[in-house]
Amino acid sequence: MITALRWPQDEVTYRSTAPSSLTYPDRSEHYLALVRSSSLSGSETFRLFVGRDPGHDYGHWLDIDAYLGREGVASTEWTLEGVRVRFPTGHEVFVPARAFLYGR
Repeated sequence: MITALRWPQDEVTYRSTAPSSLTYPDRSEHYLALVRSSSLSGSETFRLFVGRDPGHDYGHWLDIDAYLGREGVASTEWTLEGVRVRFPTGHEVFVPARAFLYGR
């Protein structure tokens, strides 16, 4: 019996940056990323990052259903109230600005 393992890795499958015309109270640039993480066994999880760190090391994270994550992101809409993420399936996720402002 042969067992194949895949080395764990994170991959950004979608990126978005808040438009420069939109200024949040913390006066920082803000980024959004959909990150796919795979395990040694080959299972995968998806997380949505929103925050000021372009490297996605520190900010607000949300777990996303694998079904939605595999479909990818159709669009993002940044507003002063927050960011709305739309998936091709018709699902939407809204992250309020208070969740990602000031380095959260």
